[in-house]
Amino acid sequence: MKSSLSLLIAIVVVSTELFAAEAGMPQLDPTYWASQAFWLILVFTILYISISKFYLPKIKENLDNRESKIKEDLESANKFKEQSEAKAKEYDFILESAKKEVSKIHFESKSILDKDIQSKKEAMEKEIEKEILKAQKEISELKKNSISSIQSISGGIVSNIIENISGDKLNESSIKAAVEDISKKKINKYL
Repeated sequence: MKSSLSLLIAIVVVSTELFAAEAGMPQLDPTYWASQAFWLILVFTILYISISKFYLPKIKENLDNRESKIKEDLESANKFKEQSEAKAKEYDFILESAKKEVSKIHFESKSILDKDIQSKKEAMEKEIEKEILKAQKEISELKKNSISSIQSISGGIVSNIIENISGDKLNESSIKAAVEDISKKKINKYL
């Protein structure tokens, strides 16, 4: 099969003459230069206009949208960070005030050894412990919520970056799984 195909190609090459060799190269003939220059200018002008008017604005718009999305995501992440820091300060303030109140009650209880005061002290300590536990629970919930928000924001950013770079849209669940895996490894550092 191969030998018959190569034989057929050899016969066609030998039997046909190369017309370009007889006529020469028309590109180098000065009589055709004006028409070649005209078509060259026309084609490059059309290419320049189409690229500058149609393609570049779309690319610039995509880049601007991406930049604004990243800025919005960073602003929301900073907002969550500020909220968690405020809750931590509030927790510290509540803890300090509770300690002061406990020491005050303890001092009063030493001076007056009355059972009513002891029961009030215990009730206050229980109330303080409840407030401390409540504040700790709020802080832990805020941290958990901010981490899930950061994971979803990170997943969106990663998805957009990969889609913009490669042009292919990846599976959202695999991106989410990768972000969760990385965050699980690093989460203990921040909790």
